[in-house]
Amino acid sequence: MVFTYPWFLIGLASIAIPIAIHLFELRRPQKLLFSNVEFIREVKLVTARQRKLRHLAVLAARIGLLSFLVLLFAQPFIPAPVESKSANGMVGVILDNSPSMRRLGRNEQSVLEHGIQEASALPLAFPATARYSLLPAGKSALGAPEYQVAVEQIQATGQNTDLGQWLLQNQQQQAVDPLFVFSDFQKKSFSTQSIRELDTTRQIFLVPLAAQDGPNAFVDSVWLDDAFVRQGVDLRLRIRLRNGGEQPATNCQVKVFVGRQQAAALQVSVPAQQTVTTQVRVRLSDAAAQACRVEIEDFPVDFDNTYCFTLQPATQISVVELATEQQLARLYANEPLFSYRHVGTLPSDYQSILNANLLVLREAPAISVGLRENLRRAVQQGASVVVIPSAIGSSQESYTRLFRELGVGSVQWQPQSSSGPVLQEVAMPSAQNPFFRDVFTNANQRAGMPKAAPILRWSRSSTDVLRMRDGQEYLAGFPSGKGMVYVFAAPLNSLYSDFAQHPLFVPVMYRLAMESYQQEQLPAYRLNQQTIALRLPKLEQASLADNVVYRLVKDSLTYIPVQRQQGGVLHLDVPPGLQEPGFYTLQRAGKTVATLAFNFDKRESDLRSYSTAELRQLVGPNRPNIQVYEPGQAQTVAAHYRATRVGFPCGATAYGGR
Repeated sequence: MVFTYPWFLIGLASIAIPIAIHLFELRRPQKLLFSNVEFIREVKLVTARQRKLRHLAVLAARIGLLSFLVLLFAQPFIPAPVESKSANGMVGVILDNSPSMRRLGRNEQSVLEHGIQEASALPLAFPATARYSLLPAGKSALGAPEYQVAVEQIQATGQNTDLGQWLLQNQQQQAVDPLFVFSDFQKKSFSTQSIRELDTTRQIFLVPLAAQDGPNAFVDSVWLDDAFVRQGVDLRLRIRLRNGGEQPATNCQVKVFVGRQQAAALQVSVPAQQTVTTQVRVRLSDAAAQACRVEIEDFPVDFDNTYCFTLQPATQISVVELATEQQLARLYANEPLFSYRHVGTLPSDYQSILNANLLVLREAPAISVGLRENLRRAVQQGASVVVIPSAIGSSQESYTRLFRELGVGSVQWQPQSSSGPVLQEVAMPSAQNPFFRDVFTNANQRAGMPKAAPILRWSRSSTDVLRMRDGQEYLAGFPSGKGMVYVFAAPLNSLYSDFAQHPLFVPVMYRLAMESYQQEQLPAYRLNQQTIALRLPKLEQASLADNVVYRLVKDSLTYIPVQRQQGGVLHLDVPPGLQEPGFYTLQRAGKTVATLAFNFDKRESDLRSYSTAELRQLVGPNRPNIQVYEPGQAQTVAAHYRATRVGFPCGATAYGGR
């Protein structure tokens, strides 16, 4: 037995007080002898004996009361078998509140509720002067009452999914007191690397909160076969379903909604830890963005049963031809997907260049300084520039400066033969080249290829589109800023190439335009993303300096995210309070600019978690500072910690029981 405050034992000296009182109360009776009073003398002897016993009982009661008071202040207890480093310092607590904690535990309550109960009971295992640091609440130096209130207020959110980051954040406090981690310990977010990063000088207690085993079908991803969404056209929407549970999901009802209308319904079975891809046909009847969703009837895990995304018809791709004469009008103007405009080599309206998706600089006799600067700015903002060189020798210097400013690298001009250009055949492109996906079919793979006489040569490029048969590049791409620069090795006029008359010309020029298209926004975002980027129409005219900011609105909730504009792109930091999935409208000055869909991180839907035995095996025998507690029905984590690290107060029974 050990005393918490042994100096109070000095108070045992107060036992001398009742002893002294007892001694002073003793009286010696005087003897008076009378005749014929034998019977009376016997009665007096009995009364004196009783009086003596009564005095002794009072003395014992006084001594016992004083001893009890002294021991009460000294607080004797039975010491624990393991010494605890915790005194009156800071106790760290991490309570996982990721979406996966919403699933039911084995006691028919959610795993998060079980964790809240266990974490709330921790102050019973520590002195009243202890302070607590709580994550994800982000609060530290809390007293026991404030800590318990903060724990009760924790709710599941889609923004907190990385348990490893919480562990590193808590360890930055450089505390030496114990750390308790309450989590379901998903294998997707907790691994051996997380164990290696834990502080070896700190007591860490991992508390796995078990959940019920079962299936969990959820939407892994959705996509369209066509990169360009067109209004009024049947679109093939592919849906990949995944089962993140340990049991197969049988006959799950799946419904697809476009706006408020149900577009499709199907029944799918997904094996455990497998994926199944299905497809449905949808049609957009409106030019505005449509709020779409996929709903799955899957129980008891239901936090990820709805996947939200948006579909919006693609805007026209702006193509600007920079040449003395227009030759690409028939190529692009007849296709509704493109918006074509011809501008001379000495344009007066540079804004059309900056607003274009694809700029085709075709055989310009000279390139002015202003044109070079605006081409560079357009590429920096994300546009694509196609450079078709001129055969005029005097234009080589201006083209060389343009290549240098666009970051193309070293470009060499080939000497021209006095007998005229010699045409060579272009090699058949590789079938694995993604640029030519769906361009060639089995029927035309052996068709004749165009011929050209290259006048340019470069050492290397990031994207090879077409090559000559001798291995020299004919068409290649170079990344520049946020855009791409494509360079032809020969002019398109008939003396240097017959590519403009070849059937391959149309799909190549179309693909160059499509490669320049940049989606204004993604179909869906994750709640735990730190930043999202949006390319909104005419964003360069919108200024954040006029006290009009962008807001994210859902029903009665309004969030003002941290926002900034860079190069025509709006960057928004996802607000910390944005915790629930769904559709949020992006508004500016009361007008809706876009509709954004947010979902949980799909890693949360993979329910594979470490059991207590697996966690102990993961920790291993070389990390004695890390202990794994298994909360049971008979004893809380606080009771377990006190029994093994603090000890039991003398006379306490069943401490910490439920």
